[in-house]
Amino acid sequence: MAFVVFLRGVNVGGHRTFRPSILSKELSKYDVVNVGAAGTFVVRKPRSRAKFRAELLRKLPFEAEVVLRDGRDIISLERENPFGIEPSRPDVVRFVSILSKTARFRPSFPITLPSSGQWLMRVIAVKNRFVFGEYRRHMKTIGYLGQLDKLFGVAATTRNWNTILAIVRILKG
Repeated sequence: MAFVVFLRGVNVGGHRTFRPSILSKELSKYDVVNVGAAGTFVVRKPRSRAKFRAELLRKLPFEAEVVLRDGRDIISLERENPFGIEPSRPDVVRFVSILSKTARFRPSFPITLPSSGQWLMRVIAVKNRFVFGEYRRHMKTIGYLGQLDKLFGVAATTRNWNTILAIVRILKG
């Protein structure tokens, strides 16, 4: 089965920038598909994960945290959609954060930040190493997303729900 690569903290605000489309071509023997500019890839001919990870890290122009997940785990996210069938409001973005390891802490849900006043981010569910939530389009939101590492005690990398759905389409071919 294919797997999915999530790079943490790349191509954000001019920091640790690279061209994902070029990297996917350099890794073509693994049949790598680039999904957007955020450092997300589907690896359709995975072979050895360890060899792939080593080669990926050698080709990146900087050090990066890499999270690999089985394609079937991503496909199950679509089936178990915690957001329901109602469309999101235009000012709200649905997201999935992928934890780099099993969470050290399990906070109670839902989590709303800030804790008083109008929420800018809320976590609605956790399944294994996937955190589901929503955030409002606001300049302060990035700071609240950054707090997920502290809430769960491990590093998290976040993707828009639409990116997850695009990954599923690639995996299903």
